[in-house]
Amino acid sequence: QVQLVESGGGLVLPGGSLRLSCVASGLSFSNYGMGWFRQAPGKEREFVARINWSGSGYSDSVKGRFTISRDNAKNTVALQMNTLKPEDTAVYYCAARRKWVTSYEYWGQGTQVTVSS
Repeated sequence: QVQLVESGGGLVLPGGSLRLSCVASGLSFSNYGMGWFRQAPGKEREFVARINWSGSGYSDSVKGRFTISRDNAKNTVALQMNTLKPEDTAVYYCAARRKWVTSYEYWGQGTQVTVSS
């Protein structure tokens, strides 16, 4: 049974930083591409960042501010978020997919990030 568990969300001031973590279990972690997505109230879920066998990638809205990393020994993927803006407020989700699968197969329950003064 695959499980993805996110943590690290919270309330932060504009310009502040947060680090999200996602621990995966029930899968061969190194064989999975990992991604972060977010969903703000009233909006569709959107891609934030990914990391896999070909490297990492980011949405234009977070490029230069967010950094995704993974530790295959610990089955974890992290998202370091700097210079946070109110528009970054959303529920952030971790997701996993196998190399030959085009869509993300497994999703975490999400962690809330609120950027507000």
